[in-house]
Amino acid sequence: MSTEALLDGGAASRRVSVDDALAWHAGEFGRWQLRHFVLVSSAWLLEALHTMVMIFADREPAMVCAAGEGRCGAADTCAGAAAGWEWAGGPASSTVSEWGLVCGERYKVGLVQAIFFAGCMIGAGVFGHLSDSFLGRKGSLQVVCVLNGVFGILTALSPNYWAYAALRLLTGFSAGSVGLCSFVLATEPVGPSRRGAAGMSTFYFFSGGIAALAGIAALFPSSWRMLYVVTSVPSIVFVVAVLPFVSESPRWFLVRRRADDAMRVIRAIAHGNGRSVPDDVTLKLDDEGDDSVGGDKNLDSSSGSIIDVFRSRTTRFRLVLSVVINLLASVVYYGLSLNVVNLKTNLYVSVVVNSLAELPAYLLTALLLDSLGRKPLAIGTMLLSGVFCSAGSLVAGAGAMRVVRLACGVVGIFGMAATYNLLFIYTAELFPTAVRNAALGCTSQASQMGAILAPLVVLLGERVPFALFGVSGLVGGMLVFCLPETKNKPMYDTMAGLEEGEKILLK
Repeated sequence: MSTEALLDGGAASRRVSVDDALAWHAGEFGRWQLRHFVLVSSAWLLEALHTMVMIFADREPAMVCAAGEGRCGAADTCAGAAAGWEWAGGPASSTVSEWGLVCGERYKVGLVQAIFFAGCMIGAGVFGHLSDSFLGRKGSLQVVCVLNGVFGILTALSPNYWAYAALRLLTGFSAGSVGLCSFVLATEPVGPSRRGAAGMSTFYFFSGGIAALAGIAALFPSSWRMLYVVTSVPSIVFVVAVLPFVSESPRWFLVRRRADDAMRVIRAIAHGNGRSVPDDVTLKLDDEGDDSVGGDKNLDSSSGSIIDVFRSRTTRFRLVLSVVINLLASVVYYGLSLNVVNLKTNLYVSVVVNSLAELPAYLLTALLLDSLGRKPLAIGTMLLSGVFCSAGSLVAGAGAMRVVRLACGVVGIFGMAATYNLLFIYTAELFPTAVRNAALGCTSQASQMGAILAPLVVLLGERVPFALFGVSGLVGGMLVFCLPETKNKPMYDTMAGLEEGEKILLK
């Protein structure tokens, strides 16, 4: 049957949306979706490796006095070898020790981190658009993973600091879109009642990737170059060994007017789940019939770019709010996370503990997501983080009160970890398939901007950062009040479908 026939349907056909096809016939989350979800979500491991490798590659190793303890003098550490100081792990153990990024050159460590996140910000917008347009979700994921692997390996060959910074920019350009493409591709084939819990589960892979990175880094403490090679090769392996067994999103096929391919995926899902789709069932877009009710032709012909989002008042308002909320959440999340290097404990253990501490937040959010809804949960977790960060700014950092401030920070990052990851699901459900990745790319850019700002906030002292984190959490929580609830609402395919659906809900 031709694409046109499937879209237009015949007199005997039952035309249903993708959500209805999954709920009524193929299954919302069966064996097929579980397998597909695990394969696609494993890409989050790759993003964790490429993003957090800087913690170990750019660390400042301990220095030892070659002439013997007490003979070099603490004041002469900036002089390095000229004053008798040596790096404990050797000069090749990190970029700091190899290129002498200490004292007056220390700012370069923060600079390269900001450059990486700047690349993430640019890449999120570019690949957010490409994955909604001709490249698709799977195609975009394939491209960014290949680029990750290539740029990561080339980073290990950097002859100097500026070449290193340039390659980290290019790595960030691709790495910032891995989670974005993976999240959408993993959740779009899932039915509406299971989509929220499935979406929250993707972030276990990211935390697991951080914990795995700590173990990998512990095996290569004396070579930051080898660490980059080992953490980049998995991206190539993923493209060769995993992606061939992953299907493109049926929603993307349908929006691109490839209904025969969309139906093929739906039938594959049903077969994998031990179910079947009746022969008379065909798929339809949710904006069909809009011509008779005054649908906006501009919205119908969405090209999948961010410009289409701004054409609609509804999605324009949602996008502006989502950008601000994601920016505030990112400042708090990354700002609190950066305290790991200041704990003065074993770095590898600290990173593992920090990654595992986020898991209860994901679990609690997944359990409460469908009962409380997206909006109340986002408001509650942001306000929880804001209140405790604000309280931390009022606590003196001396004596036993350090424990109280530490506790405030732990609760703060618990709440914001839940919020930060919930926003992926919430934002994805606020926008239709035609522009979903473009919108997510824009909010991801805002998150990366927050990641760039977070280190600067941390430098402001002891109490001021907590105060700013508290204000950010409280303001973000209040802004969520302005967004609509998406629990148990359809996942619209087109801009016109969303506009018409919202009008019906308001009646």
